[in-house]
Amino acid sequence: MRSWAKRMLDGDIIQGHNPDMNDKPMLIAEEPGTGAVNLRHLRAWVTVVDEGSVTAGARRLGVSQPALSQQLRALEEFFGNRLLERLRRGVQPTPLGRALLGDARGALAAADRLTRQARTIAGFDVGVLEVATLPTLVDSMLIEPLRRWQSEHPQVAIQLHEFALQATMNESVAMGVGDLAIGVRPPNWSGPVVSLGWEQFVVVLPPNDPLAGRAGAVALRDLADRSWILYEPSQGLADYVATACALAGFRPRKAVLTSQVQAAVRLAAAGLGAVLVPSANVPEQLAHTARTLEPPVAWELTVFARSALSAPAAAFVELLSRGPMASLPAHAVVLPGG
Repeated sequence: MRSWAKRMLDGDIIQGHNPDMNDKPMLIAEEPGTGAVNLRHLRAWVTVVDEGSVTAGARRLGVSQPALSQQLRALEEFFGNRLLERLRRGVQPTPLGRALLGDARGALAAADRLTRQARTIAGFDVGVLEVATLPTLVDSMLIEPLRRWQSEHPQVAIQLHEFALQATMNESVAMGVGDLAIGVRPPNWSGPVVSLGWEQFVVVLPPNDPLAGRAGAVALRDLADRSWILYEPSQGLADYVATACALAGFRPRKAVLTSQVQAAVRLAAAGLGAVLVPSANVPEQLAHTARTLEPPVAWELTVFARSALSAPAAAFVELLSRGPMASLPAHAVVLPGG
């Protein structure tokens, strides 16, 4: 049986009833007379779930709280049951809401894809190119390409969808979020994938570390007894650092926990502990503090998409590919892509 979201997009769930709910007439408040589930209502509900409260959802959507509450009530009336449970602080999905949430996200992603395709079907006339990526990569590799894109294609805006975790980004892109994604090569990906080359991780040691003054690469396993600047679990690099250290045979001892990559490098340079970081995220003025690793630790950066790239997406990939691409270092430890 097709999901309710698929049938909604196909036009089956219209005219005031849902075939799966005993043909019970459903009313919708915002558009009298249509009796149809509304994508605006779905987006409002999903936003409230993501933000954790109606107040925060209204702020993100730029609408008043009463207007948002009315949309939520209309959606609950359509489904004949509550989708949100009101808590002392915020809201959470009811069992029915949790069951429908994945299909709701899929319906919104499908609608967004249709909009993007309509805007780009004729090429570069007007539109928005949506790029999913990681905040770490925005800082390290996207600033200059975005500047060049704006210069070469001013009629096509860029909308960044930044994900803290690569695995979350992979799932979202598979559901239709973004025209393309930039991140570590995703495992078992069925859509197009274009390699952008390999990036090595480096370690920044405190100035007073016994190895700080020596030339040459450092073995990660030789740093097992150090105190470390680590990333909060919500920071995507946390899993990569844990994996690299585990493959070197140790679990890093925490000195400071941060969510900011630049802050982590500066904390290490200030003497508070060692930090593992992608080489491109080390500020130029602190490059002298960074040491390469032996064996090298690296990840492969790629562009990937759910389906064939649109003309603007392909042009953006070409722009990203203009620079030199680093090859995989010999004997490197390869970090997985989520």
